[in-house]
Amino acid sequence: MALLNYEDFFTERANRVKSSVIRELLRLGSQPGIISLGGGMPDPALFPVKLFKECMDMVLEEIPHISLQYGETVGYKPLREELVKISEKEGIKGVDADNILITSGSQQGIDFMSKMLIDKGDTVITEAPTYLSAVQSFDTFMAKFETIPVDDHGADIDILEQKLKMLKEKGIKPKFFYTVPTFQNPAGVSMSLERRKKLIQLAIENDLIIIEDNPYGDLRFTGENLPSLKALDTEDRVIYLRTFSKILAPGIRLGWIVAAKEVISKINLMKQSTDLCSPAITQAATAEYLKRDYLWPHLEVIKKSYAHKAEVMRKAIQDYFPSEIKTNTPEGGMFIWAVAPEKVDATAMFREAVDKGVAYILGSAFYPDGSGHHTMRLNYTMQTPENIEEGIRRLGILLKEKV
Repeated sequence: MALLNYEDFFTERANRVKSSVIRELLRLGSQPGIISLGGGMPDPALFPVKLFKECMDMVLEEIPHISLQYGETVGYKPLREELVKISEKEGIKGVDADNILITSGSQQGIDFMSKMLIDKGDTVITEAPTYLSAVQSFDTFMAKFETIPVDDHGADIDILEQKLKMLKEKGIKPKFFYTVPTFQNPAGVSMSLERRKKLIQLAIENDLIIIEDNPYGDLRFTGENLPSLKALDTEDRVIYLRTFSKILAPGIRLGWIVAAKEVISKINLMKQSTDLCSPAITQAATAEYLKRDYLWPHLEVIKKSYAHKAEVMRKAIQDYFPSEIKTNTPEGGMFIWAVAPEKVDATAMFREAVDKGVAYILGSAFYPDGSGHHTMRLNYTMQTPENIEEGIRRLGILLKEKV
């Protein structure tokens, strides 16, 4: 009897889903003896195990009827109330618990943006480079991409202005602009205050939604704090995605969305058919963690560690990379972005790097059109300072050969 061919049943959308390039590369880079500078994960040595266990024990012992039960789709209200306080601390005005929805990580928030806003053939605008998994989500929902280049001051908003004019002349109204304005993934840079203000004004003039993804904003270890786009938003045009993955632990799978109540209500309906609710036990424990004011001291520990590792990587790049390789100097976040001369193909070079005992992430993975073949993303959070220096040394030898 012939086996059923499921390919005949899959939808067009299902067939657009592709395996993550990053996850495939990380698998290659995790072999013994290889120093991987490719991950985007927080340092597990910094997870607040003792304090979080204290909070988990409390919610299991004192409120098991809540922590082990189904919860509200929109999220555990005491946690949302704590997130209102965090929003106010960021300078976001006029929000209450009904402006916040809890997600199972910020990736779920990106998925909701695709489901809520993208019909087949809709145009979306992203930075180039930008977060790979956002591109994958938007592409799965069959969006058309327009991109804005990123420089040392973040997305070039002057070019965005030109792009919006061009689209308007063609009769195209983009659904949204997706941006990671603070310690961008992968480029590591932050959008200047001047550009942030201009972006908000452009959104008003062009009736544009902004999706602001901010996983790294709390990880600033030098330089001046910048307001989120949401804090500058006066017309509820910004849908703000946040996560605990980089500031507490990714394993708790919690993020949140701050948006207009109309948006939260619509996402709430979509979430009901997705997972009913995010895990009640981690929501309750995280609410307790925040109530006890454990987050901010813990963040200082994280920032001190990452600042040291970033400096080790920056110094090693200075010592071992050829001068033709251009990199940013991180003020926070988790990445250094390296741009080689055009003749260097970082994609083709990857397996040679693995043979030399070092791995990175291909920069081309972060461009919707697959360009950026001469770029690479380097992570400094996961390795020891000693391994960071040695990994950069190994990579520097290879780059000198290619340059």
